[in-house]
Amino acid sequence: MPSTQNDYLNSNDVDQKKELTPTTLTERINSIDIVRGIALLGILLPNIIGFGLAYDDPTVCGGADGWNIRLWAFFDILDIEGTTRGLFTMLFGAGFIIFTSRGISKGIGIATADYYYRRILWLLFFGLVHAYVLLWYGEILFIFAICGLTLFAFRTVRPKYLVALGIIVLTIGSLKFAMEYRNNLKIKKAGIATELLLKNGVKLSEEQTLSLKKWEAIKTNNIDVERINERLHQGYFSIFKYRFHESRRNQTINLYDYYFWDSLGFMLIGMAFFTWGIFHARRSYRFYFIMILVGYAVGLTVNIYEMNLVRHSNFDPVAISQAKLTYHLGRLSMTIGHLGLILIFIKSGILKFLQNALAAVGNMSLSNYFMHTIICNFIFMGFGFGLFGKLQRYELYFVVIAIWIIQLIYSPLWLKYFRFGPFEWLWRSLTYKKIQKFKK
Repeated sequence: MPSTQNDYLNSNDVDQKKELTPTTLTERINSIDIVRGIALLGILLPNIIGFGLAYDDPTVCGGADGWNIRLWAFFDILDIEGTTRGLFTMLFGAGFIIFTSRGISKGIGIATADYYYRRILWLLFFGLVHAYVLLWYGEILFIFAICGLTLFAFRTVRPKYLVALGIIVLTIGSLKFAMEYRNNLKIKKAGIATELLLKNGVKLSEEQTLSLKKWEAIKTNNIDVERINERLHQGYFSIFKYRFHESRRNQTINLYDYYFWDSLGFMLIGMAFFTWGIFHARRSYRFYFIMILVGYAVGLTVNIYEMNLVRHSNFDPVAISQAKLTYHLGRLSMTIGHLGLILIFIKSGILKFLQNALAAVGNMSLSNYFMHTIICNFIFMGFGFGLFGKLQRYELYFVVIAIWIIQLIYSPLWLKYFRFGPFEWLWRSLTYKKIQKFKK
């Protein structure tokens, strides 16, 4: 290390003269691109509900019988929403290690932080554009960027401690679920008691009236499906006004209460998994089979319990909040099980054409993520075909399959002629403050 301030300044000048460049095709880790491609396609399964329906509860909209309820139960048991987002988040943590390690290996030194934080701040900007311009209130880039700002502090932590810290962070996030359940249970008991008094003709006090209002608000969840459908069949600026408040809530209150703990915990675990070489598909088949067995044994047990609890209560809001008490246990376990299964698929080398297509989708994950929103906006919003609220839950998945096929076909074709996806090219050009070569 430099022994004097002048030595430090001179060494920093040397760092600044060196440049970090985007990852080349030969430097990319194919297994990570495939996992990212699967996660990218998979995340559209839960997101399509937000694109096409006013609410996730099948008893409220989308249909609660036949294939509608079967698909809800199936995806809930597999926790497609939580696990695809979990895989994405773990890969973000892995990507942090890849990015910073390249800077260190190329002798960039302290300037690595400059590149990294510029990269993260541009990602934060893209998240804002995605939420407020492209109107997707469920976007995750902003959340990733906020959590990503903290990762530099953990870059030298040993993997086993990263996993332990990740579990602690997820546990902290679960405390909010416990507080919600306790509060909802208290409101339900007071509300039912007040309903009984009202039924017997007792004049309610001001406090009892307030208790009844709180219970009614929880039961209905303040969801007015007809009003939401009407708003989202209007023009762009009307939808912007409506979506603005949802996006702002997700990026402020919900970020603080849920998403920060949720995302940071998985990022830390992803950093550890990358360091251990798990994502590289180089561990033994036995190792990955153990991931599957342990992950699914715990995850399926927890998720089946949660699904039955919610369904048998007819989607009672208190039962839903009770099911969330074990959410992170089931989600983390199922994510590990899914990851083991995917890595065995990669390691086996079967369906190579599909693996190549998935790797291309993962290589262009940012562009394909935005394409989900752009395509779905034109299908469902009022300034497009206006199908919001008009399809049943099972019908929405036909849209998903069509988008999957499109992305699996055009992603490899695009990368045949171009070095990056369009948004990846823009992100890299902004990160490195230099226009990158686009065409091959």
